[in-house]
Amino acid sequence: MLHAVWIGLVVLIVCSNYHIISGTTDYIYHSIDSVPHNRVGLVLGTSRYLRSGGSNPYFRFRINAAAQLYHAGKIKYLIVSGDNSLHSYNEPQLMKEALKERGVPGNRIYADYAGFRTLDSVVRSKEVFGQKKLTIITQEFHGRRAVFIGRHKGIEAVAFAAGSVPAEFGLKVLVREVFAKVKAVLDVYVFHTQPRFLGEAVVIPD
Repeated sequence: MLHAVWIGLVVLIVCSNYHIISGTTDYIYHSIDSVPHNRVGLVLGTSRYLRSGGSNPYFRFRINAAAQLYHAGKIKYLIVSGDNSLHSYNEPQLMKEALKERGVPGNRIYADYAGFRTLDSVVRSKEVFGQKKLTIITQEFHGRRAVFIGRHKGIEAVAFAAGSVPAEFGLKVLVREVFAKVKAVLDVYVFHTQPRFLGEAVVIPD
């Protein structure tokens, strides 16, 4: 019996990851020239600093990619979505500040303070910020999961792959992503998970 359970778990992990990776290949872009124009880009949140106090390359690469897309005219507005569950921890504010440092005007940046997880950020981009087409900005492995969620929630989502972090630096993140893809499949097909919070609509102008 236990042997069968382990086999079932392995099958679930393999199939979930294959389903997301194979199903999102056409929606992942690596060059600014090839990525389609979308009015709004969604930058998925992460901490600006590591626990050691150093700069977090995941954050830095995402912000750089978002600024490059904006300055290239590939997007007109940005939603920065992340965790703001503690007064001392505010991902969206730090993301907004970093984008402004890179020349993105503050009035082109909208902060989503309830992006506690990827599903929340993606679904809220539609339900709160009114977006049915979206360029998601994050690392490729994360972008695949976000696009998978978005497309199953009625969003014409593509992802622009921010710079990759060396495997020796981000190995824990990559391992965690394997299981995060399983949870994404269960959230979409089994649990029909909704964001923790929705709230009043935010209008992003044309």
